[in-house]
Amino acid sequence: MKRLRLPIGVENFEEIRKEELYYVDKTGLIKELFENFSKATLFTRPRRFGKSLNMSMLRCFFEIGTDKGIFDGLAISSEEKLCAKHMGKYPVISVSFKDVEGEDFASAKEQLWMVIWYEACRFTCLETSEKLSDAEKKAYDGLLCKTGNVVEGLRLLSMLLCKHYGSKTVLLIDEYDVPLDKAYKKGYYDEMTGLLRQMLHAVLKTNDTLQLAVLTGCLRISRESIFTGLNNLNVNTIIDPQFDEWFGFTDAEVRSMFDYYGLNDHYARTKEWYDGYRFGQENLYCPWDVINWGYHLLSDSQATPGNFWANTSSNDLIIRLTKEADADAKSDIEALIAGKTVYKSLMLDLTYPEIDEEPEYLWSVLFTTGYLTQRGMNEDGEYELAIPNREICSIFKEKIDKWFSDRIKNDTDGLKVFAEAIMNGDTAGIQAYLNDCMEDSISFQDGGMLKLRENFYHGMLLGMLKTNKCWRVRSNREAGEGRSDIIIEPVQKRKNDYAVIIELKYAKEEKQLEIKAVEALEQIKKRHYDDYFGVNRPSDIKHYGIAFFKKKCRVMQGK
Repeated sequence: MKRLRLPIGVENFEEIRKEELYYVDKTGLIKELFENFSKATLFTRPRRFGKSLNMSMLRCFFEIGTDKGIFDGLAISSEEKLCAKHMGKYPVISVSFKDVEGEDFASAKEQLWMVIWYEACRFTCLETSEKLSDAEKKAYDGLLCKTGNVVEGLRLLSMLLCKHYGSKTVLLIDEYDVPLDKAYKKGYYDEMTGLLRQMLHAVLKTNDTLQLAVLTGCLRISRESIFTGLNNLNVNTIIDPQFDEWFGFTDAEVRSMFDYYGLNDHYARTKEWYDGYRFGQENLYCPWDVINWGYHLLSDSQATPGNFWANTSSNDLIIRLTKEADADAKSDIEALIAGKTVYKSLMLDLTYPEIDEEPEYLWSVLFTTGYLTQRGMNEDGEYELAIPNREICSIFKEKIDKWFSDRIKNDTDGLKVFAEAIMNGDTAGIQAYLNDCMEDSISFQDGGMLKLRENFYHGMLLGMLKTNKCWRVRSNREAGEGRSDIIIEPVQKRKNDYAVIIELKYAKEEKQLEIKAVEALEQIKKRHYDDYFGVNRPSDIKHYGIAFFKKKCRVMQGK
C-alpha cells in the first residue's frame, strides 16, 4: 500500500485529500460548531496551529458544489443527519486578511479591496443570474471594478449570493487581525481599526443573509476597538475548553502519525521539543513542528530537532520583553528558561496601543501568541505560565543572546575600558565590568550540567572580546597538554608582543568563586598552555582565571 506523504506547507484541505497527503482528522470541529452554535465565532490561536487548514476544511464542507467524497472516512462522515442538512448547502465567502498591509492606509485599503475582488471573481455566475435585478448585477460589477464602498463589500457579496442560490451564506475570515498589526507598525492604526469595525459590523451584525460566520486570528482585539456592538460574536480563546482539541495535535494524534511512518523511536524527543501547549483542557503539539520534524526524520533518521516554528516569524516580542524588563521581569525570564513557572495576571482582551503602553501586557501577548503556555491558575486568578517546550526555550535563549551581544557591541566606551584592564593586569577592573554586564543582563543555564553552564559564560566573554578589532581571539585551541578556553593575540605582531590566556570555571556556590579562579590558573600552568605559542612565544603572557556564579564573577591573575 502506498504511503501517504506529509503535507509540508499545504493549507488546502481539498488538495490534501485528493493528492493523498496525510491528514490529522479535525472534522469534529464542524459538529462542535453546531453543538455550541453561535451566529459568529472567533477562534484565536497562535500561528501555525492549523487555523487556515481548518478554514479550508469548513469551506469544502459547506460550499455548494463541493466534492463530498473528500470527507469519506473522516469523523464528520458518521454524522449522517448533520451532513445531509448542511454539507454542500451554502454559498461560501472565504477570505484571508494575512496579506493586507501597506506603507500607508490608502495602500492597505487597496489590498483589502483586492481580497474582496479576488473572492467576488469566483462567482461570475452572478453576472448572468436570472434571480438578480439589473441594479444588483450592476452592484456586482462594482465589486469587480472596485468602485463601490469597501466597507459594504462583503455584505453586498453575501446578499447577492443568497439571492442567487436561495440559501444564506457562510462567511469565513482567516487572519482577521493581521491588518491591525501591520497598521500599528506603520502608523495608521486608527484608520484601519475604523475601517474593519465598520466592515465587520456590516457583514456580521446587520446582515440577514448570513447563516454562519467563522473568524480566526492570533490576538483577541478588544470589543471596544473593533467588535463594538457585535453581541452575536462568540470569542473562543486558548483558555476556553470548547473547541480545545481542534487546533493543534493531541498526543494520541502524534503517536498515531509516528506509528504510521515507523518513527516511534523518535516519539520521546518529539514530545520534549514540540509538546507542552495547553489550550482549554487539552495538551497539544504545534502541528507545523511535528509535520516538519517528521519530514526531516523520514529523509534522515539521524536528524536533530530544529526550530521550525521560529522561522515563521521575527520573534520581536521576546526582544521587546527583554529590552523593557526591569529586575523582577528579568528574574521571571530567567526562571522560565530554567524550566520553572511564574504567576501573572493576564489581559486577553487588548488593543495594539495598550500592548506598547503597559509593559506588563507583553506577558499576555506572549501567552496568546504561543511563546508561553499555562499550567493552571492560583486563587488570585493569576495564570501559572511556563515555556511550552525545548523549541520555544531555544528561541528565548537565541533572542536574548542576540540582544545581549548587540547591547555589548554598542557599549564602545565600556569595552575600551575593559580591554585596557585586560592589558594592564587590572583584575578589579575586569571583574567590575563583567559583574556590571551580568547584573544588567538575563542569564540562563541548562539544568545541572556544569559544562553547559561554563559554555554560557564562555560564549558571553568570547562575544565581548571579539569586538576588539586589534585582537585575534581563539577559542578551545589545543595548547600544551589540553585545550585552552580563550587565547588572545594582537592582529599586528611586533617585537615584545603580548598574549593573554583565559581559563573559565563555574562555581556551585558564591563562596567557591575564589577557589575556582585559583583552579583555573593552576590548570593553565599545569597543562602548559603557554606552549601554544611555540618558539615564537611573546615576551608578555598574562594568565587570567575567571570563576562565575550566577551574576557574580571572580577574576584572578597568575604568572
